[in-house]
Amino acid sequence: MSPFRPDLIDCWLFRVGRTARDVERPEILLIRRAPGRILPGLWQCVSGSLEPGERVALGALREVAEETGFGPAHIEAFYDLDLVNQFHEPSVDGVVTSAVFAARLHADAEPVLSHEHDGAMWLPIDEAHAAVVWPGYRTAIERIRDDLSDPERAAWFELTLSGARSLEVEPVEPASQPID
Repeated sequence: MSPFRPDLIDCWLFRVGRTARDVERPEILLIRRAPGRILPGLWQCVSGSLEPGERVALGALREVAEETGFGPAHIEAFYDLDLVNQFHEPSVDGVVTSAVFAARLHADAEPVLSHEHDGAMWLPIDEAHAAVVWPGYRTAIERIRDDLSDPERAAWFELTLSGARSLEVEPVEPASQPID
């Protein structure tokens, strides 16, 4: 096997709060790119480059800490979304790849932004989906909504904070169906 290293990582941050009626309400964190950077004003997830020799999943966690101040104490669960986005980037005149991750944060988590971003907002999943520009961003939000909201399914995507697959996944038996 020949591993393919992505150029970038993306990490979507979400938290699950509760409404007044005690119903779970997932929210996605969008952060706005600051002026003076490529694509200023773009609402996005945490995104950044890997350092030489850095493990991909650990690069995602490093970028989360650098851009939002969230470290291990804030993270309830860390996931590989089984998604790699590819896009043409004119500034490098080539196709760039990004491995996509997600982290569920404590319900009261609030970011401390780096100089790379000048705004942050927590949005319900449907509003975040409508607010983002890139199709790959919408796909990542859909994976959070569709796969990570189900604890049995989410367990298959979960990683440890060292970047390994979680070993706590129990095999799910398919529902038996009568044979005709």
